[in-house]
Amino acid sequence: MTERIENHPVLPEPPAADEANFTFNGESYTGRTGEPIAAALLAAGVRELRTSPVAGEPRGLYCGIGHCYECRLWLGPNEETAERVRGCQAPLSDGDTYRSTRGSDS
Repeated sequence: MTERIENHPVLPEPPAADEANFTFNGESYTGRTGEPIAAALLAAGVRELRTSPVAGEPRGLYCGIGHCYECRLWLGPNEETAERVRGCQAPLSDGDTYRSTRGSDS
């Protein structure tokens, strides 16, 4: 299933891009190389990117321009070396591994 906009009556077709396979919280997904990870997850129907550490409420893409940090994720194959990224800014690459949490962090 995809929730990508296709054949929009006003917007031009996006440029062709290679597929990128990645994982998010242990689940496998496919997106387009170079697109923001948040866009790839939204196209796959994923809305919740993390949970608020204070209230335990779901968080996802909010501003989409890197200002609010609601879409922050961990990028890396293991928890010890994972780096914090903003999902709306981080470009997707084939083989990437993303997580909502790193240990007890949210």
